Amino acid sequence: MLVEEQGEDTQRDKFLTFTIGNEYFGIEIKYVKEIIGIQVITEVPELPQYIRGIINLRGNIIPVMDVRLRFKKPFREYNDRTCVIVVAIWDVSVGLIVDSVSEVLAIPESEIVPPPDASTGFSNKYIKGIGKVGNGVKLILNCDKLLGQDEVELFAHTN
Repeated sequence: MLVEEQGEDTQRDKFLTFTIGNEYFGIEIKYVKEIIGIQVITEVPELPQYIRGIINLRGNIIPVMDVRLRFKKPFREYNDRTCVIVVAIWDVSVGLIVDSVSEVLAIPESEIVPPPDASTGFSNKYIKGIGKVGNGVKLILNCDKLLGQDEVELFAHTN
C-alpha cells in the first residue's frame, strides 16, 4: 500500500499506528513511504541483531529493522499480520518490521504530552511523546533516533 504524497498541512497531526506486543505506537505519517507485507530477508553478516538484513523492494535494496529487537523485546516469529513500514529517515529508506499495522490517526498536538524524563527513572530515546487517544495512549516514535549515525552512513550506500 503506497502512502499518498500529501502537502505538509494534510500530514500534520497524522500518525500511522502499529503494535509491538500489547503496546501501541505511532509514527508521523510524513516519514512513511509505504506499507508492505513481510518479505524474504537476506541476512548480512556483522550487522546489529535488530537489523534483520536487507530486502529487494522493486529494485531498491532496503535494510530492515525489527522494531521489537530494537526495543529489546524478545523475537517473535513473523506471520501474516507482520508488516514492514518503509520509512525515510535522514534521506535513507529503512523497513521497520512491526507486529501489525493498525490505522492512521489524527492526534492533535494538544493531545500529545512529553514522555516522563530520565529523572523519574524513565529513559527512552526512541519515544518523542505520548498521544492521548480516547481512553488509551499511543507512544509516538522519534524516527530520527531509531537509527544511529553509523547506521545512517552504512545504509546510505544501499539506497
